[in-house]
Amino acid sequence: MKYHDSIEQAEQKMHAAIKQLQLWHIPATPINYAVSYGYLNKHSKLLNATIEKQLATGKKLDNFFLEEVYKQYVLGQSAFRGELIDDLDEVLIDLQANSKKSSLCTRRLMTQLDNNIASLKSTDKHEILTAIKQIRQTTQHFKLEQEKLAEQLLLSQKSTEVLRSELDDVKKEIYLDPLTGLYNRKAMTKHLELWLSDDPNKQVAAIVINIDQFSQMNASLGPLISDVLLKKIAQKVSNYVDESGLPIRSGGDEFLILLPDVKRMIAGEVAEKIRQSVEKLRFITSKSGTRLPQITLSIGVSDYNVATSANNIINQTRALLSDNTNSQTNHVKVANN
Repeated sequence: MKYHDSIEQAEQKMHAAIKQLQLWHIPATPINYAVSYGYLNKHSKLLNATIEKQLATGKKLDNFFLEEVYKQYVLGQSAFRGELIDDLDEVLIDLQANSKKSSLCTRRLMTQLDNNIASLKSTDKHEILTAIKQIRQTTQHFKLEQEKLAEQLLLSQKSTEVLRSELDDVKKEIYLDPLTGLYNRKAMTKHLELWLSDDPNKQVAAIVINIDQFSQMNASLGPLISDVLLKKIAQKVSNYVDESGLPIRSGGDEFLILLPDVKRMIAGEVAEKIRQSVEKLRFITSKSGTRLPQITLSIGVSDYNVATSANNIINQTRALLSDNTNSQTNHVKVANN
């Protein structure tokens, strides 16, 4: 047993963990149970601090939040793991580059040896012939060794490609949201760090997208249909982001787009196109043919220096929507300053 509990202790903690989930109004899925169990037994200070911070700010705990906590603190997807993947990636790139360079140098060396054979001069004909014979033997031996090395390098390259593919899969697990395929908050933090190291003065536009009345739809339609709707909306969000931008699932029913070096007003135009695109979507259930309610988005747009933390970017842009006293939906609000 992972935590060395007796059977009786484990049973008591199991009931306590389920009761805690009921207090949080969260279903007792395996992931939620694991987080609740760890929270009650204080196995990770960071796990408890993250949950308590969420509760202290009055925010609701949901499946998405607990899944993020589970990945970060229960599975141990720490910064060390991400850095290790990056280091391995760099090593593989260097290995491939060095292999190509070694092969090129070898070809040049053999060419020089072959060319210099004809340039040997001596007054002793026997000595010249002997030298030529030895050089030829040495060259042939060297060529055979290089052919073997080339075969080994080829095998190594194939293994490297396989390892690269496996690393790509691990990166997806670490940096992508499994439901929507968009980036997660960990990827967001990493990209901000890279942009900051590249240019400390870089500005990034932020678009926070909330799905209107999604909690009510989730309650009435169920999680399966809600997940389908999230995927469809995520696809629309992703369609309006080019390779330089970063589409992120930042909450259960919330998306974030980061656009480096894009003016705020341009980002506002992108946000409006996304809003209109989703507004035009029509959903019909495949089994019953029932038409689902129209989906609309409320979107906030602002811009920041890349030195701003990921949480501040989300919270400050999100505040543009929460400041709306009329509870307006289906709109885009761009920050004034």
